[in-house]
Amino acid sequence: MTAAGAARGTPAVRPAGYGLVRRGRASFLLHRRSLFTAGALAVALAAAVVASLSLGETVTAPTEVVKVLVGRPSPEELVVGTLRLPRLVVGVLVGAALAVAGGLIQTVARNPLASPEIIGITHGAAAVTVGAMTFGLTSYALLPYLSVAGGTLAAALIYVFAWRRGLHAARFVLIGLGFSVALRSITQLFMTKGDFLAAQQAQVWMTGSLSGRGWEQAEPLGWALPALLPAVLWCARAQRDVGPDDDTATALGVRVNATRLGLTATGVVLASVATGAAGPVDFVALLSPQIARRLTRTAQIPLLTTALTGAFVVTLGDLLARRMFAPVELPVGVLTAAIGAPYLIWLIARSRTGGTA
Repeated sequence: MTAAGAARGTPAVRPAGYGLVRRGRASFLLHRRSLFTAGALAVALAAAVVASLSLGETVTAPTEVVKVLVGRPSPEELVVGTLRLPRLVVGVLVGAALAVAGGLIQTVARNPLASPEIIGITHGAAAVTVGAMTFGLTSYALLPYLSVAGGTLAAALIYVFAWRRGLHAARFVLIGLGFSVALRSITQLFMTKGDFLAAQQAQVWMTGSLSGRGWEQAEPLGWALPALLPAVLWCARAQRDVGPDDDTATALGVRVNATRLGLTATGVVLASVATGAAGPVDFVALLSPQIARRLTRTAQIPLLTTALTGAFVVTLGDLLARRMFAPVELPVGVLTAAIGAPYLIWLIARSRTGGTA
């Protein structure tokens, strides 16, 4: 959704596709298509939530699911509220956080191929987390904090190596790709040298899974994401400032490097917190911003629509991963990778043929 504040009566010429909303002495321009898309995605997400809570080893009527969600007494409270709801909440929050992180990194890199998993940020979070798991240095409660530390360290190294009298977007992506490969190797080394049983647990975690996730994983996300909301709101405004080329943005008075650093830092923390809760769920951060941008047909990546898209992708993906091969349950990361890998190939093919990615 795109909104722009203005004084009463200021917008004499209203841009095509925008509606004007007045509240008191202020008026706002709202992008109609973004508003409609966000509403449609919210309805689709609500339907996916009810379906995910209804379907499992036993099928629960949607009316009972709604009763549990609104806090009314229901015989399905144990199944829906205790067993299925925590996993669903983790999935929704992880999807939204990864999607917004991907949108911010793609804005900084000015490249739709850039995302936290492609340039190594989530793999930095995974390397530190898996290292701690396989060598028995931590408990699961500390995983989110270790992931943030690992993701931040990886992003800082990429940023430093990519810096040359400013941050060049292409160099940022290429160095990130190199770090991604290196960090994958380090993670595999940890799993080879560490305790065997812990390495098996780390292998499952590395695929990106919501299996067994409960309120202990949802709680850190529930604290972290509202705390980051002011930063995300600032990012929604700031990404428009760095949208033009560097020379134009600088001429308009934008502190380009400081703004990019803020966008990157917010994206790194969001991606790292999400990785700590569910492992590296691949391609959600890559797919969601581009789906949202195409749905809204906006020049900039709309963060609200992107968050709703990521939440919907992970919720629906986890439902399909649980039920497609029941009683065998696939990690959600396997399903998102199966969808995302062809999309990545398509993006690369379009860029080679001069198409607009």
